[in-house]
Amino acid sequence: MNKKTPPPVVSIISKKNSGKTTFLVKLIPELKKKGYTVGTLKHDVHGFDIDHEGKDTWKHKQAGSDVVVISCPWKVSLIKDVAKELSIDELVENFFMDADIVITEGYKRADKPKIELFRKGAHADPIYTGGEESSLIAMISDIEVDIDVPLFHIDDITGVADFIIDTFITGKPCGTK
Repeated sequence: MNKKTPPPVVSIISKKNSGKTTFLVKLIPELKKKGYTVGTLKHDVHGFDIDHEGKDTWKHKQAGSDVVVISCPWKVSLIKDVAKELSIDELVENFFMDADIVITEGYKRADKPKIELFRKGAHADPIYTGGEESSLIAMISDIEVDIDVPLFHIDDITGVADFIIDTFITGKPCGTK
């Protein structure tokens, strides 16, 4: 039995309130329009709750179920207790094997390739300023930034999508056929 290779992962990172989600909701449809299956993974260091008090799934969880799944003809949702936070690789291998690309929002400290989003109106300086060891592969900004990686304007959704496709999916350097 051949084990499928996990899809590539790239992280969109920034300081708080820089517009990661706003950018991602523009990038995802661009990748989909180009024919790719996209998975997204949002990191929340503060925790989250997707279940609602009083609903059947909430009652199952409150009663002690370690895993609760709700299913309908077009989607599935899973709530599962974990002993420790799962790594990106563990999450990808468990939930994203059918995706062409997985894009994370956050995970600044993870060892995955990163594209930083920097808006001058949100912060004085980007996280990465060049020279330091990092896994930064590109920057998206609303201003010119002196950086040793490709720089994309924040409105260049197509350019960023093509960069991701060329770098992670097709394996062709940007601009080659």
